[in-house]
Amino acid sequence: MKYDVTVIGSGPGGYVAAIRAAQLGFKVAIVEKYSTLGGTCLNVGCIPSKALLDSSEHFHNAQHTFKEHGIDIPAPKVNFTQMIARKGDVVKQNVEGIAYLMKKNKIDVFTGHGSFVNKNTIKVAGEKNEEISTDKVIIATGSKPSSLPFIKIDKKRIITSTEALVMKEIPKHLVIIGGGVIGLELGSVYARLGAEVSVVEYFDRIIPGMDGTMSKELTKSLKKLGMNFYLKHKVTSVEAKDKEVIVKADTPKGEVLELKGDYCLVSVGRRAYTDNLALENVGIQTDKAGRIETDAHLRTSVDNIYAIGDVVKGAMLAHKAEEEGVFVAETMAGQKPHINYNLIPGVVYTWPEVAGVGQTEEQLKEAGVAYKTGSFPYKALGRARASMDTDGLVKVLADKTTDEILGLHIIGARAADMIAAGVTAMEFRASAEDVSRMSHAHPTYMEAVKEACLAATEDRPIHM
Repeated sequence: MKYDVTVIGSGPGGYVAAIRAAQLGFKVAIVEKYSTLGGTCLNVGCIPSKALLDSSEHFHNAQHTFKEHGIDIPAPKVNFTQMIARKGDVVKQNVEGIAYLMKKNKIDVFTGHGSFVNKNTIKVAGEKNEEISTDKVIIATGSKPSSLPFIKIDKKRIITSTEALVMKEIPKHLVIIGGGVIGLELGSVYARLGAEVSVVEYFDRIIPGMDGTMSKELTKSLKKLGMNFYLKHKVTSVEAKDKEVIVKADTPKGEVLELKGDYCLVSVGRRAYTDNLALENVGIQTDKAGRIETDAHLRTSVDNIYAIGDVVKGAMLAHKAEEEGVFVAETMAGQKPHINYNLIPGVVYTWPEVAGVGQTEEQLKEAGVAYKTGSFPYKALGRARASMDTDGLVKVLADKTTDEILGLHIIGARAADMIAAGVTAMEFRASAEDVSRMSHAHPTYMEAVKEACLAATEDRPIHM
């Protein structure tokens, strides 16, 4: 059968691209190697990790805050089997939802490994081998967990985020290599459930890609949770022996740190998954990281083949892939969409949550941009006191001359939802004063954004 557009990969980038292309009148096929749609995000990433984060936070609150709220209960226990089962059910509902959307939009789903025969023919190797004839192709095959050359991941004791989501027991001591988003989220899950958690990070701070103030504040919060941090440590070996994992790292003082745990989570980032696509059959090259080069329209070196999401440059984020999926579909239809990559927000779903959009203070300093800053602590918010979520702050960075907001960074309750206000304001190039003069409902966490903007504009927050 002949298709206008064939999408390889059904993650957030792929399935969104397929839906938007179908909405625009294209006849669309989507190829997925796994039995369920949704890619890493829905199956072994964003969705299941958030399910466990919420479950573990409920348990943590039952242990530590219920009594102060006036809720007396017997000491809570973790039914870890049920917790994992609920996570599985959440995943099932989401992937079934994607399957429904494919039917609704009349998108044909092919299950099997997709690869190029030539630029207009896709081979699908599954239960039955098929070939798809297509005018255009979108590569949306996502990414896989990275490792270090000397680490042998056995998926039993030395694991990736995928295995960390389906564990049979709560670790006694979980050693995490990497202080980025994925490691900290999963580390906080198991720390809340009673595990000792040690994070070994090569850089001098956790979440190194985010604003430095956010890193500092999150470190303090996670230490209160009981997590241990070994910063500026270079891991040199990881060895599994029976039910023990030994991690060795060079310390900043040139000494050797040895950590013994029952599990080691390797969380050192992700790499583009472009393996076995037979890109050589169409003349597409990848860089050292396996990523595909594209032009400003996300078109590859082959005029009818596009690439989006984790397989191209930029942040490996589900919502970035979604934006690119829509962008490519609309470009194919002759429209002129745009993406402002500066305004793709980043989020860490620990508790407190961390979110940021635009430039960090470190980036502004490096670029020599004259800026001013305003911040406001959660502890000064009536809403935060009412919910006992007083850790955190909002930080606004604005141009020193024009007052245009250049960055918004939040650590605190509901930061993941609040950051959309920063994206909206910056999309319309609002000034800090613009936001400070808007009415914000009381009592809400969003009042901290208004107060931080007041602090940036005239150094005159009302409630501090």
